[in-house]
Amino acid sequence: MASALSPPRVPKPKCALPSHYYENFLEKKGPCDRDYKKFWAGLKGCTLYFYNSNRDSQHVEKLDLTALVKLTDDPPWGSSRDPGIHFSLVLRNQEIKFKVESLESREMWKGFILTVVELRIPSNLTLLPGHLYMMAEALAKEEARRALEVPSCFLKVSRLEAQLLLERYPECGNLLLRPSGDGTGGVSVTTRQTLNGSSVVHHYKVKHEGPKYVIDVEEPFSCDSLDAVVNYFVTRTKKSLVPFLPDEDYEKVLGYVEADNENGESVWVAREAPAPRGPGPAPPSGGPRQLPPVPVTPVSSPNKLTPLPNEDENYVTPIAHTPAATYVNGDVPSPSRPVIRKPKKVAQVQAKPPKLPKPPVAPKPEPQGLNGGLAKKLAGNSAQAFFPTTGLADLTAELEEKLRKRRALEHSAGHAGDL
Repeated sequence: MASALSPPRVPKPKCALPSHYYENFLEKKGPCDRDYKKFWAGLKGCTLYFYNSNRDSQHVEKLDLTALVKLTDDPPWGSSRDPGIHFSLVLRNQEIKFKVESLESREMWKGFILTVVELRIPSNLTLLPGHLYMMAEALAKEEARRALEVPSCFLKVSRLEAQLLLERYPECGNLLLRPSGDGTGGVSVTTRQTLNGSSVVHHYKVKHEGPKYVIDVEEPFSCDSLDAVVNYFVTRTKKSLVPFLPDEDYEKVLGYVEADNENGESVWVAREAPAPRGPGPAPPSGGPRQLPPVPVTPVSSPNKLTPLPNEDENYVTPIAHTPAATYVNGDVPSPSRPVIRKPKKVAQVQAKPPKLPKPPVAPKPEPQGLNGGLAKKLAGNSAQAFFPTTGLADLTAELEEKLRKRRALEHSAGHAGDL
């Protein structure tokens, strides 16, 4: 019986190895390491990548060289147990020691590192013409790469915010690039240094003229990229100016590994940090912000009315740094609802009821066009409109009843006089 043919095996695609300006074996020892550890290292841009072997495509460690302060040669140990050649990279916050097998390898690493950091080929190294040509190619690639990217010290902040950042975080650097405030698409440079205990802040203007960046100083200097602008300020001040690099090495959200009971796999769980809560009640999660209820003051006396609220004082000012919301004010009429304006004689109608108990000196004839029913209706409507309480309505009805009886007595007395 013929067995079923198995499908042919398809080889797994191999990951392309990363390209570097320079790569070779390098032994590294960090501040917390007890001994050197050997890596396959590659330099690309201003970053030094470390691999377990030269066949790996994924690095296991990397080192940012933008914070490089100086590169030093360590004296040979002169021991048979360690015949290697040593050199050190002094960064802003740490010092990394390296060991190579020969002087040529050390000069090559030093030359490529200084070329990408300072954007120039060092002239004080012992190198062959072929090595210098390789560094010239790396320099051209690095300049093209930097022309397309924005430096890490470029932040979209205002002039005042730049000064505050340099003042509050001096350990992160003292040179910062920001957009120009004149709206021309240029760039401004803000620096902060300390002189005799007092801070000195300067601002420099960089004009963007075509593909070039021109630094507006006494002798204008043209640069091909923003990174070249940063390098100009660093080199001309003998590295006293350091690009501002925010410290983002620390996590802000607590996370942990949790095992899934269903499939047994481990997952990373990160709790969301609660928003800082200010004084007062917390706003609702969705929808417009609810206004607090307005207390209503009851009428204490029938002769004293509550004044109408001033519409100009009922607008709510949104709190700064909060999301924009649609505020609804019940005291302000909606534009889609018709506004009925009240007559201007309201004050006179409100003032007449308290004077009704006083009898007139001489009887006045009642106008024929105004009968008792219409007067009663007018008084009833006025009382409902302006005296919302039950006590005021009863008082008005009592006054109307007395007025009706008095007019009836006057009318009967007039008929008796005629007889």
